[in-house]
This record gives sequence, structure tokens and C-alpha cells, in this order.
Amino acid sequence: MSHRCPCESGLDYGACCGRFIDDGEKPKTAEQLMRSRYTAFALNNIAYLDTSWHPATRPSSIETDDKVRWLGLKIKRTEQGRTDDDEGIVEFVARYKIDGRGHRLHEISRFVKENGQWLYLDGEMARK
Repeated sequence: MSHRCPCESGLDYGACCGRFIDDGEKPKTAEQLMRSRYTAFALNNIAYLDTSWHPATRPSSIETDDKVRWLGLKIKRTEQGRTDDDEGIVEFVARYKIDGRGHRLHEISRFVKENGQWLYLDGEMARK
């Protein structure tokens, strides 16, 4: 049975982020990596978050909170991050709930491509 991908691309999980998270295909753009990382957070997939995070900035341990329920992702803009780029920026808003209370994470994330693989480098909270 198929189901919609948590990243809100409108595609089924297997045709969208599942091919990266479960099947080992490498995202071709920074936005694909951003969407797949959001989905990995929604699914509590620490292994994927770890391997898609640049080793220079990756924390020694990645923890998710079981109380967080991810509600949706909106990509606000991308800069570069295409298949022929080596750097990219993705600005996004991720909505989530903790104990029934809604929150928003608005981040501008930086990505780099090394050895043909996109990696999350770092991000900063967007100013309102």
C-alpha cells in the first residue's frame, strides 16, 4: 500500500523520499536532500540523518523527540543546489506539534556536494 510522502511533494513515499531513505539512491539536488531529511525526521530515521549530514558539522549523536509530530514542509526558496552545482541553499518552514501545541521551524539551510553526494552542512534560523 502506498502513502503520500511526509515532505508534501504530492508524490507517494516510495517515488519520493523513500528512494533515498530506504533504497539508497542519492538525491540529485539540495532540495531533494532537504525534503528527504525532513521525512527522515518525521520517521525518526537517525541513520539517514547521520549519513546525510556533513562530517565537519555533524553532531556526535543525533536525537529525535518522540513527542514531536511533524505536520508539513513548505519550501520557501532555493538558491543553486541543482545537479551541476556544488553548493546550495534551501529556505523552508517545517510545522510540528509537541503535546498538542503547534510550532514552526523556519530555517535557511546550506548544502554542499562532495564526491557526487549532497550533504547538509548547517543552517540558521530565518529572521521574521
